[in-house]
Amino acid sequence: MIRRFVSRLYWACSRWTLAPQLAPTRPTVFLGAPHTSNWDFVFMLAVAWRRGVRMRWLGKASLFRGWRGPLMRAIGGIPVDRADASRVVGDVVERIRRGEVFGLVITPEGTRGGAEYWKSGFYRIARETGLGVTLCFVDRTTMTTGLGPTIDLTGDVRADMDRIRAFYADKAGFRPELRIEPRLRDERTADEDTASAPA
Repeated sequence: MIRRFVSRLYWACSRWTLAPQLAPTRPTVFLGAPHTSNWDFVFMLAVAWRRGVRMRWLGKASLFRGWRGPLMRAIGGIPVDRADASRVVGDVVERIRRGEVFGLVITPEGTRGGAEYWKSGFYRIARETGLGVTLCFVDRTTMTTGLGPTIDLTGDVRADMDRIRAFYADKAGFRPELRIEPRLRDERTADEDTASAPA
């Protein structure tokens, strides 16, 4: 109730517009992109609270130290140890298989700039759990943020990423100069395998 009130107040005062798309009715992976600013976190909370989404999100372990730990967990945070980041996929999959119901927010660009590829954790989690992927966005050019369509991944990495790229093609992020083209390293591997295959 308090979260809904806070989010209504935020959107009433904000210069940004909340997209009209409602939250999916089933658990899903929420893809947060383009991830170019710390403001993305504020938008994420404002969108989730306004749409009534029970949300979980992944954050670096340092955010959960000291007094911040209880607060970050209270608003849905799951700490990620970057020294062993691969474990988090298994941990999240196990939570879902145990019956915990939530929408998982993942920012596949990881850090805000300097990366060449998106991180593939969202893809692996969605495939291993059978969850759909909801395409969330921040677009400075239209001053709009919110939820986009929910898609089901097929396992064809290139085809799935083509659909994701098409959606984000005109989405600039909060800081457009830091935007990363939606691309997974797995796609490059697939391209190399195709190129090296005998004719």
